[in-house]
Amino acid sequence: MKLHEYQAKDLLEATGVRVLKGAVASDPAGIEAAIATLSPGGPWVVKAQVHAGGRGKAGGVKLAKTREDLREKARAILGMTLVSNQTGPQGVKVRKILLVEACDIAHEIYVSILMDRKEGRPLVVASAEGGMEIEELAATHPEKILKEHLDPLAGMQPHQARDLAYRLAPGEAPDSPVPAALAELLMGLSRAFFKYDASLVEVNPLIITPSKDVIALDAKVALEDNALFRHPELEALRDVAEENPKEVKAAEAGLNYIALDGNIGCLVNGAGLAMATMDLIKLHGGAPNNFLDVGGGANKDTMLAAFKLLLGDPQVKGILVNIFGGIVRCDLVAQGVIDAAKEVSLAVPMVVRLEGTNAEQGRALLATSGLPITPAAGFNEATLKIVEAVRGK
Repeated sequence: MKLHEYQAKDLLEATGVRVLKGAVASDPAGIEAAIATLSPGGPWVVKAQVHAGGRGKAGGVKLAKTREDLREKARAILGMTLVSNQTGPQGVKVRKILLVEACDIAHEIYVSILMDRKEGRPLVVASAEGGMEIEELAATHPEKILKEHLDPLAGMQPHQARDLAYRLAPGEAPDSPVPAALAELLMGLSRAFFKYDASLVEVNPLIITPSKDVIALDAKVALEDNALFRHPELEALRDVAEENPKEVKAAEAGLNYIALDGNIGCLVNGAGLAMATMDLIKLHGGAPNNFLDVGGGANKDTMLAAFKLLLGDPQVKGILVNIFGGIVRCDLVAQGVIDAAKEVSLAVPMVVRLEGTNAEQGRALLATSGLPITPAAGFNEATLKIVEAVRGK
């Protein structure tokens, strides 16, 4: 679950991270109220609050030097469609903005804590060259990226924070307060990562001011969905308007669904099989429309919800059902497919591959259903058939 910048800053401040918070507005009246809370001198910054990066390059972050300039830029950004390299060409609508006082910057740093899936441990990724896309820096100057694994039980240790701090601010004088302040901020980020069961805590830029203050100027936090039951107060921060409507609807139905941009709807049980299905579709020249794992207990209701989700997308020109019956019985899945297909009036080609427990009985039910369902005996055969069925559509 992603958070907005202003929400992330609230959480980080609670763990000892120094931030510039500002005020949030979602309508013209809110803009005036937010402006009234800011210091009168300026300058100020208006920042679009969307769940995507690249806001500055996309025109979603603007500096204002007068009150009237601030008001005009706030009104221009609120309601705009922001298109960045992370939103896709369709962009996202800006429904909230953050108005915050500008800050003098002497140096910018990048720092994040995320899960290293390969090592199974949290990983700190940092660079003394912040303020730019970390992916670009990693590609052009990988030697400038610092990495430090954290103990998943103990978290960041003070010696790790101090070591990173000195490496991130090498030009500071021996009596400078920056390394100590930077180390404490790093410890605060670690506390936030573990306290909130985050999958990502990122600050870019983390700034050092001319007066040697260390401040998180921006903040990005993503929370682990599977741990939200431990944090009901954080689940209330979810902004479904920023999420894909199909993914929201799927989550309400208990489906594991991720929207893609292809034309072949995939209905599969098991995450590994679902990923392999998408890979094989791509190998044969097709384009998957989604990742959809209906789980091991698929039944008629699950199938109906899944079919409605897939057929409600006009991009879907065909459906591949790929079920391996380990826990679930294939004959029950087949009956669920038949009942659901009848209820939603199936109007696109559908290929069904059943394998495992009671697969023969399931295939027999499909063959006698009278529905335009193409059976497939093997995984490869199923993907070939659905790719051919939607070719040119």
